[in-house]
Amino acid sequence: MRPIRRGLSPTGNETYSTYQSAKSDLIYKFSSGWHNERHIASYCSYCERKIVTNLAVEHIQPKDGYFGHPELELTWSNFLLSCVNCNSTKGAKEILFYNLFLPDRDNTFYAFEYTADGMIKPRDTLSSTNKARANNTLKLLGLNKETYATKDNLIALNRRSQRINIWGIAEIALEDYKSGFTVPAVKNQIVTNMVANGFFSVWMTVFDKYPEMKNLFIDAIHGTRESGCFDNQGNCIVSHPNEDQLDGGGKIWDNNTFLKNVRDFDIF
Repeated sequence: MRPIRRGLSPTGNETYSTYQSAKSDLIYKFSSGWHNERHIASYCSYCERKIVTNLAVEHIQPKDGYFGHPELELTWSNFLLSCVNCNSTKGAKEILFYNLFLPDRDNTFYAFEYTADGMIKPRDTLSSTNKARANNTLKLLGLNKETYATKDNLIALNRRSQRINIWGIAEIALEDYKSGFTVPAVKNQIVTNMVANGFFSVWMTVFDKYPEMKNLFIDAIHGTRESGCFDNQGNCIVSHPNEDQLDGGGKIWDNNTFLKNVRDFDIF
């Protein structure tokens, strides 16, 4: 899950007249994949898929339901962007920030490990407390569910299969890079593929040993470098700086810190 910084609203207003009207600003701030000065794609804040249509303004704290926060329905700091899959799975469930990792306030790239078989799991180096938080996040969004059908049941999207496919594309790109890493056109094409296909964390994992390409990936999607979660070698910095001072974020807690606030809970 790509960490981001939302920052201040480009309009200067924390509150929008409608939450839908914030969509273009949100895309520009942290979800726009650019290359050669052109916008190429936008992505779900949670599963990292490229979303061509139906990318929605997502309320971190639900706007309605038993756990709803209607007072945050139009609030910039409560917005992310989500695909139909993640949005529907998350629904109006209770959001407790200390129980989860969220990309606008936590270093979600550090929290999760991506594997060639398409799975996402808590990183082995996490404390037991943080593994519970990571598992809660995976459950909340259904990120390891095999399939999700749209409402009309005509289309089934398999996010795990998509991650497997992109892993294969990234591995081919890595071989191209190792064969021609001094050729600008090769690097240019690889970044274009990453931006056009999505799944930032898969590309970062496959190219883990190559700082040059990791930095190009980080700089290719708005809001990623701004998160402060990566150093100048493209390596992950453990804690999100959380410069926007969002609730519950900014640190990777150890087992002895805020343990009383964190519980492993069954969302379903």
